[in-house]
Amino acid sequence: MKISWKLIITLALVLLIVWAYVSAPNPLPDSADTESTATIAIEDLMKVIAAENDIARALYTDSIVSDGKAAGLKFSEQWKDKDVHAGPLPALFLRETAASIERSPIPLGLFLGSDHPIRSSNRFSGTQESVFETMKANQLEPQFFLDEDTGRHTGMFADLASVQACATCHNEHPDSPKTDWVLNDVMGATTWTYPKKRVTTTEAVAILTAVRQGFSDAYQGYLNEAASFEPALPIGEEWPREQATIPNLETFMAEFERRASTSTLKNFLAL
Repeated sequence: MKISWKLIITLALVLLIVWAYVSAPNPLPDSADTESTATIAIEDLMKVIAAENDIARALYTDSIVSDGKAAGLKFSEQWKDKDVHAGPLPALFLRETAASIERSPIPLGLFLGSDHPIRSSNRFSGTQESVFETMKANQLEPQFFLDEDTGRHTGMFADLASVQACATCHNEHPDSPKTDWVLNDVMGATTWTYPKKRVTTTEAVAILTAVRQGFSDAYQGYLNEAASFEPALPIGEEWPREQATIPNLETFMAEFERRASTSTLKNFLAL
């Protein structure tokens, strides 16, 4: 019997509700800040969604971009231009995910920042800049802090040059301020922000839903562009392993859910 990600998430939330019931603090007077009765620390939830983001990006980078290039597919920074028949680079896939989340009613922010970004708008500043310096000194440790510049609770996760293509792309970009990136360098940090320190289980599932919808919308954006490619590329259930084909949305998301669901359940259980 195949268990869908929806069922796994439901089971995880049931466990969270039980956990919240047995560990919740005594109710405070009605005049107290309602945030005091929240059940999950936002930094714990950020660990869950950051892990899901890692899985989605790895799937897109390895199985779409890397395999796709080997099969003849093209990917470009200018992928949205009318005459460019190419898909988004991995960093742009994340940007599309962030844009989808921003369009949702969920006040979750997603930002890929750096101290040497190709686009100046992606440069860290203020508190985030100083925290990023700490992260570079210990790249395996995510950083959680209240950003005094924005008033938002922030989780920062190191973004590494995990494959040589990432370093090479930045080194060869004409606008790159740094041209000596090497494999496993800390190129930046995936940064999540949220206005509250703690969230209810209802808010947690809404956040997770918005993040997964972001992955879906980002990939659908690629498919929308691919539909206009010349020559036309087959879009179906096949992956671009030996030929230039593109998996449809259902196939892509089913593979993401297969990879993510067990990990997400374990992360919830660890809260």
